[in-house]
Amino acid sequence: MKEILSIIPARGGSKGLPGKNIKLMAGHPLIAYSIKAALASPSITRVIVSTDSEEIAEVARSYGAEVPFIRPAHFAGDLSKDLEVFTHALEWLDINENYKPNLVVQFRPTSPVRFIHDIEICIHKMQSSEADSLRIVTPAFHTPFKMWILDEASIKMKPLLQQDIIHESYNQPRQNLPEIYWQIGTLDVIRADVIIKQKSMSGKNILPYIIEQQFAIDIDDLASFQRAEEMILKYDCVKF
Repeated sequence: MKEILSIIPARGGSKGLPGKNIKLMAGHPLIAYSIKAALASPSITRVIVSTDSEEIAEVARSYGAEVPFIRPAHFAGDLSKDLEVFTHALEWLDINENYKPNLVVQFRPTSPVRFIHDIEICIHKMQSSEADSLRIVTPAFHTPFKMWILDEASIKMKPLLQQDIIHESYNQPRQNLPEIYWQIGTLDVIRADVIIKQKSMSGKNILPYIIEQQFAIDIDDLASFQRAEEMILKYDCVKF
């Protein structure tokens, strides 16, 4: 039987919305929605939370997740990368428990609007493929072909992206430009070996799973928190 581990990363510090991971959303801490989604997914065999906060750890345990370790502070800064966090978790579990999952599913607490059928389809797509990872994406709200980079003095600028086959893409009608997709934090499915051996959170062979824009939630301030709460209450997604 395949071991499919869900890792929910939740550090204590948050500048945009302090305490957001345990801020109450429709009566329950934000992180609880990610824990519930992971526990309710039939394919997932284990659910852990990686956090540097004892307070978050206590909340996570009360909702049924494991917190086998407290994440070291140097992996919980503003600039800490997912790869550091997930490598630490997998190495800790290997060294301390001889536990080696086949797949790792990342649930970011800041994207709480999820449907069980989406989670299961994503996992099954990975299981039936040789891909390194799968990411949920949605049609981008804005095309990067019309975005610019300014120099330090903001005197000159250059296009962020250019394609040889499209001359001056920034002057083209949107309809003439390639369809672009934006990755969101609803979930990622990654082979554990890709994280440990390739030292990557994605690898090179990445599958897409496309969802509608309205479900693309990424909480970083009070307004986006309130929007997510409205979505949770409105739709038949994972909730309490």
